[in-house]
Amino acid sequence: MNPLEILSRPSVTEAAGKLEGLLRDSVTTGEDFLDQITTHLIAAGGKRIRPVLALASASHSAREITQDDLLGGVSVELVHLASLYHDDVMDEAEIRRNVESVNSRYGNMVAIVAGDYLLARSAAIAASLGTEIASLLANTLASLTEGQVSEVRTAFSPERSRDDYFSAIGGKTSSLMATSARIGALTSERPRDEVELLTTYGYQLGNVFQLRDDILDMVATDGQLGKPAGQDLAEGIYTLPALIALEDATHGAQLRDLLGSALSDEEREQARQLVVATDGVHETFAVARSYVAICNEAAGGLEPELGAGLSALASGLLEDLPI
Repeated sequence: MNPLEILSRPSVTEAAGKLEGLLRDSVTTGEDFLDQITTHLIAAGGKRIRPVLALASASHSAREITQDDLLGGVSVELVHLASLYHDDVMDEAEIRRNVESVNSRYGNMVAIVAGDYLLARSAAIAASLGTEIASLLANTLASLTEGQVSEVRTAFSPERSRDDYFSAIGGKTSSLMATSARIGALTSERPRDEVELLTTYGYQLGNVFQLRDDILDMVATDGQLGKPAGQDLAEGIYTLPALIALEDATHGAQLRDLLGSALSDEEREQARQLVVATDGVHETFAVARSYVAICNEAAGGLEPELGAGLSALASGLLEDLPI
């Protein structure tokens, strides 16, 4: 899915073409070694869903996208990239976006410090956009940390609750999506009711986005994922499909016996098949659909062209799921 094609307003498309250069410029210091590291994942590309969402939120009426709107998009993308640097260290990942991860190429210490640098640059950009946006980004960074801690705290725990799960994804994924939409609404000085509608939309889009990933981890092929299917199970991250499966009267006990520690490849596949044999995936899909409905309701309060694009973006996340 290409969010830019779905949110294909001419002003957004034109502005998005400037994003890559601004991203590079925002982290380029002139020191070759540091620049290689800070631009490593920028060069690898990506869908840029967060900055595109910020730009779409900033586009209304006949208003042109401004430099502040673009910088708002850059600030949220830098936070996202920094989180990837840090996640790859924690996961001991070797590949990210089909290129060697920063931690694999340069070492964990360099990857952590580079991620911190991206966060610092994001904070500086947010500060240049005013106190409300600076405060918003600071609170979002706190939410990201809280979500990560929640996930780590419940790793390898079959007793992880649904509340634990939603607390983690709310902090790690949905909060930054909400901030992306809200920053665009703020830099473009939308009316406050529209700022809140876009914030709600962004948060629920983040929920849909994460639930989609968690479904794919159970039902997609290794080739589609770029990693082994069921990898979250192997790493002790028990997502909603697994939590629902653990409650299953037929397969739950067998799945519980497998979980609780690191899994071999054979055990991982066995656990994945047990999850798929229950209603875990389909119930998760139903939950995701309920969040799409909230996205659509929020989008319905915006101007028709933007609202239709935002609704299509949320619905499209679920259309290609192989279930």
